[in-house]
Amino acid sequence: MQNIPTDLLRTFVKVMDCGSFTLAAALVGRTQSAVSLQIRRLEEIVNVQLFQRSAHRLNLTEEGRSLASYARRILALNDEALMNLRQSEVAGRVRLGAPHEYTASLLPEFLGKFAQTHPNVMLEVTSDLSKTLLRAQQEGEFDLVIALHEDSAPDGGRPIHTEPLVWVGGEDHASHLQSPLPLVLAPPPCIYRSRMLQGLNQAERPSRIVYISSSYNGISAAVRAGIGVTLMAESTIPSGIRTLTERDGLPQLGQLELRLHRAAGNRSEALLRLEDYIAGSFAKSYSPPSLARGD
Repeated sequence: MQNIPTDLLRTFVKVMDCGSFTLAAALVGRTQSAVSLQIRRLEEIVNVQLFQRSAHRLNLTEEGRSLASYARRILALNDEALMNLRQSEVAGRVRLGAPHEYTASLLPEFLGKFAQTHPNVMLEVTSDLSKTLLRAQQEGEFDLVIALHEDSAPDGGRPIHTEPLVWVGGEDHASHLQSPLPLVLAPPPCIYRSRMLQGLNQAERPSRIVYISSSYNGISAAVRAGIGVTLMAESTIPSGIRTLTERDGLPQLGQLELRLHRAAGNRSEALLRLEDYIAGSFAKSYSPPSLARGD
């Protein structure tokens, strides 16, 4: 009886989750051509076509959807067995830096699960602006940094998620109707701040800064209270705040890319395990129902 190598299944799941051979290649540490060869080999082993390819779309076939269910279960059991058997061997300290909005929204759940399976790893988590965290990492202050980047910025790092940007305002307020538009911002060098000011300038929409806070909770509270509007990553919008669109007179401002940056020369087992866990957690949280890209 022939076995399916787990590395092929892992690549298959990454392609399925990312919707892109290119993004999957970055996550598994291979070239795009190597990922394509792995998928072709997997198709030869199972003797079915897994993806329907066209110029602009990449969709699972019926057989591909069936294998996807098995693949996730097989990999989950494989990873669970290794974690349970090896977790006592993994120990150390990891200094993690992340933007305020993610340490307040998604990361507590991700890191909580990691801590349960790796009780001997001590996590030191610091929140700040992405550019500030990256500068501090260059000075040796962090082992791993989660940072937001402008579209296709050549700043290195491991891409793990693309985040849509959304205008937000208080649920019971209409600050977006005021002129000039009142803005709630973080201080420089905040990426959200620069994207907002540039976008409004290009749209010729008058605006004024009415509130500045370096805290995600402080910005959220100001918006919730109706002091002004701001820009947030879609997954980090808290309760009491509503999204605003072009119908509300606000320009679309695209998206940002989330990347992981590991300190040069640091390859401790605890750090590598945390890096893979965070990347996998984002991939699982944002698995698309269908694959829309074929690059």
